[in-house]
Amino acid sequence: MKLVYLGTPDIAVPPLEALVEAGHEVVLVVTSTDKRRGRGGGTSPSPVKAAALELGLNVSHKVDDVLVAAESAGAELGVVVAFGQIIKPHVLAVIPMVNLHFSLLPRWRGAAPVERALLAGDDVTGVCVMRLDEGLDTGGIYARREVPIDPEQTAAELRGLLVDVGTSLLVESLSRPVEQWVGQAEPQAGDITYASKFGHGDFEIDWSNSPVEVHRLVRVGGAWTTFRDKRLKILQANLVDGRLVPVTVQPEGKAAMSFESWSNGFHPASDELFGDL
Repeated sequence: MKLVYLGTPDIAVPPLEALVEAGHEVVLVVTSTDKRRGRGGGTSPSPVKAAALELGLNVSHKVDDVLVAAESAGAELGVVVAFGQIIKPHVLAVIPMVNLHFSLLPRWRGAAPVERALLAGDDVTGVCVMRLDEGLDTGGIYARREVPIDPEQTAAELRGLLVDVGTSLLVESLSRPVEQWVGQAEPQAGDITYASKFGHGDFEIDWSNSPVEVHRLVRVGGAWTTFRDKRLKILQANLVDGRLVPVTVQPEGKAAMSFESWSNGFHPASDELFGDL
């Protein structure tokens, strides 16, 4: 099948590589513009662009170039994975598109489905291959697969598992000619929830929350608190007998270290410790 692929971050690389390996002809890859890095004025390509160039694929930063790929190169389908940009109706009117979404829609529509599922304490999540339409993850579902969430699993670990499962499901879904299935999506059913992006303040630990809730935030990644007016990241923690026990921390301006080493070095008084430690 001739495809256009739209994606940007690391998680969108394995599906692209798998589609190429499966024999699909990716006539165009659309991704975000190169990011400026450092103070020297240099730029870095998105992970998807780097992978596409390695595969010898044509790359563009303009969504409207999809129209050219459909009309002149014969692209039959667009595949979207974590693209991060709105695809406008005039493009959707020319070529059908599917999206690989990392939740069991309609639960966790939006930008941060993996993190929101973990933070909410969901027991199960999954992946969907869905029809892309003008709404925010509102299109019908072509295929879905459930994935259980382990109570100790981090967001990074869960995301990696979902990428593996989703990549297989996408390749499996596209193994049939597009005309046999692209118009047969099932409407989403169930309660709708939204996975809004995280702001920096969302990662600050509220020690009035339960240890279980704080543990979930640590597992999401980026959790922080303050100690002597400086930021302290909690990189890893365990739940032991209903108490949160930090394992790895990172003081502001310093490298990550064990919680024991941090305690020995900073000698916190009993009234300085956060939470119920």
